[in-house]
Amino acid sequence: MSAPLSPLSIDAALALGAARIDSDSARLDTELLLCHLLDKPRSYLFTWPERTLTDAQQTAFMALLERRVAGEPVAHLTGLRDFWTLTLEVTADTLIPRGDTEALVEAALELLPDGPFRVADLGTGTGAIALALASERPHWQVIASDWVEAAAELAKRNRARNAVQNVDVVTGSWCEPLSGEFDMIVSNPPYIEADDPHLSQGDVRYEPLSALVAGESGLADIRLIGEQCRTKLKPGGWLLLEHGYNQAQSVARLLSSLGYSDIGLIRDLAGQPRVTRARWPG
Repeated sequence: MSAPLSPLSIDAALALGAARIDSDSARLDTELLLCHLLDKPRSYLFTWPERTLTDAQQTAFMALLERRVAGEPVAHLTGLRDFWTLTLEVTADTLIPRGDTEALVEAALELLPDGPFRVADLGTGTGAIALALASERPHWQVIASDWVEAAAELAKRNRARNAVQNVDVVTGSWCEPLSGEFDMIVSNPPYIEADDPHLSQGDVRYEPLSALVAGESGLADIRLIGEQCRTKLKPGGWLLLEHGYNQAQSVARLLSSLGYSDIGLIRDLAGQPRVTRARWPG
């Protein structure tokens, strides 16, 4: 028979996690794990810091903490990630939505008002971008594509979870499953070089390489999307692509060589080059 556990309060659990997790967000990581475990909002942790965990809760918390200390992403441990105004289910089949990508959402919303526009999100993953756009523009028709069947099914579940009606999810590579022309096409494609040292660090170690890595110094999929979108964009339609902080000039040159115009750069909240927009002439 195992010895009873020493009582662990919420405050003590937060301090333990903040001390043990090797992350710039160690305290927040611990808060999210506790909220998931207790099924409570973060405000509960600060309102009742002296509350002690039950033995079962403490055992579960320690197990989650050990996995986080080993490097597993919080989103994989809780199965959820907030993005924009949405709460999304997350699995190991897709990228974990990141705050940097909200720069793409903001840029897209600034370019087109609400109305009967057709918009596509290529490589949708969790559906984060498509669902964020559709939630803000209920009269847009948004098509979300992904070549991974499990990712497409995940996007459908997130569509239902967030009660977003105006998104259709299709399976296929980039523009291949799309029919008709679009007023805007957006994408957060793979853009990391295969030998990038960041691939062996942090959360990305647990994410699918196929969603992260691209050839041609990270530009292969961006080039392919740029080529395909020339026959899918309406004259005057917009293409928005997320990319690495050091790829803006290369992406701009690539899109210019493919015939796009009105090329512009959008920075993320940290001031880093994050998204390039371009227009198909017309």
